[in-house]
Amino acid sequence: MTIPLYEPLNTLKPVDDRIWIVDGDIIKINVLALGIPFSTRMTIIQLNDGTLWCHSPIKPTDKLLQDINKLGKVTHLISPNKIHYAYIEEWKTYYPDAVTWSSPGVEKRAQSQKIQATFERSLDDAPPSDWSDEIDQLIFKGSRALEEVVFFHKSSQTLILTDLIENFEPKRTSSFFWRTVYKLAGIADPDGRTPIDMRLTFSGQKDQARTCYKQLLKWQPDKIILAHGRWYDKNGTTELKRAFRWLEK
Repeated sequence: MTIPLYEPLNTLKPVDDRIWIVDGDIIKINVLALGIPFSTRMTIIQLNDGTLWCHSPIKPTDKLLQDINKLGKVTHLISPNKIHYAYIEEWKTYYPDAVTWSSPGVEKRAQSQKIQATFERSLDDAPPSDWSDEIDQLIFKGSRALEEVVFFHKSSQTLILTDLIENFEPKRTSSFFWRTVYKLAGIADPDGRTPIDMRLTFSGQKDQARTCYKQLLKWQPDKIILAHGRWYDKNGTTELKRAFRWLEK
């Protein structure tokens, strides 16, 4: 296998009560002018009113949509950062009444890329009334390149991240090249962190990032869902401290 995938794909996998992940296939993202393959993962939360909150939607399949429809009505489609939006527009065609939520910079990026998307509302530091009783959030600031909106599902004590921590498992790939890349980038399990290229974009602005990091610690997450690689189903706060030790320098 070229890069690690997390089969079965396109299948609802319970994380806790009323929260699921769905692992998807590979998507290629331009990094340093190269098409780098990434595994994909979305998160679905069933809100108290029975509707569904969908974070970083993956490519939809008929079976996945059927399974999701059994859970409830999709009402929110979330782009957590300007890279994670590729399938928002496709999901909107299936769920035209769902609100599409933009992260910092995603609207500008979508206008300049082949993959287009239209957004109706913007994410902010404070969660909107639509989910504030159930999900907290903040914009993780300090990066000159990529601001990510992070979320905390209160009842399950689950932190939902996208690219701030990546944790690829070298043992799950037969490629010496990718095993080497993961280690050099600082994103190899069991010590997955913020990718080195992203860490560099915080230069001179780490104080902003530290303030955000302290808020993540205050949430005391038990679990951390990641978009790429092995996620943490326990010891979330411990893993958070380990992965963000680069902010202490």
